[in-house]
Amino acid sequence: MARFAANLTYLFTELPMQQRFAAARKAGFDGVEILFPYDLAVKELSQAAHGAGVEFVLMNTPPPNWAGGPRGFAAEPGNEARFRSDFDRALRYAQALRARHLHVMAGKAQGNEARRTLIENLKWACARAPQASLTIEPMNKADMPGYFLDSFDLAAEIIAAVDAPNLGLQFDAYQAQMIHGDALEVWQRHAALVRHVQIASCPGRHEPRQGDIDFAAFFRAVDGSGYQGWVGAEYTPLTSTEAGLRWLRSA
Repeated sequence: MARFAANLTYLFTELPMQQRFAAARKAGFDGVEILFPYDLAVKELSQAAHGAGVEFVLMNTPPPNWAGGPRGFAAEPGNEARFRSDFDRALRYAQALRARHLHVMAGKAQGNEARRTLIENLKWACARAPQASLTIEPMNKADMPGYFLDSFDLAAEIIAAVDAPNLGLQFDAYQAQMIHGDALEVWQRHAALVRHVQIASCPGRHEPRQGDIDFAAFFRAVDGSGYQGWVGAEYTPLTSTEAGLRWLRSA
């Protein structure tokens, strides 16, 4: 049975970040994610997670926060040095927080040279941090125009080309539905590659209840596949976080 993690970048935002850990635990989450924790003191975040009794599951690289910077450099030709410097900084944060997964963002790029750059950068990162679990996640063109990794089939090809035991797929059901039109079918094709799952309704990216994804069927498929990892709640609540948690209590 999968375990659920609250994405604290999106949930419990009425509270200061350090207080969101305890709120997540009280609500029934066993783990947490933060997209870009770099503006906060590692020691304070670590203490908040330990005090609340939750596991730090996922964070993103590169370090610039979500509001202020590009969405990664791993596929950008000519930015190899920046990618590697940013990866090392992100890795230090992830290690200090004992984060289970580090999501490597591809950035905006196109063409064969971008593909080659992404593969080489991921090979370097996997060798640089052989004990770390690294993930890549496709992004849809509507929300992230120009993002290189724009399909789950492409992600599978990249993972095969890198061929490293510590690289896997980050499966966001919202992204799968937006990109391919059938999140469940995408799961069935690529479940063997998945290291981390995220959920949100489609359209809207709200609570996993109404919309085009049948989450009851999706959760059954995840459980039936033997997946033992985390499921991250990465969505924007329609009203308050607490008011929209009925899905968690019935999952």
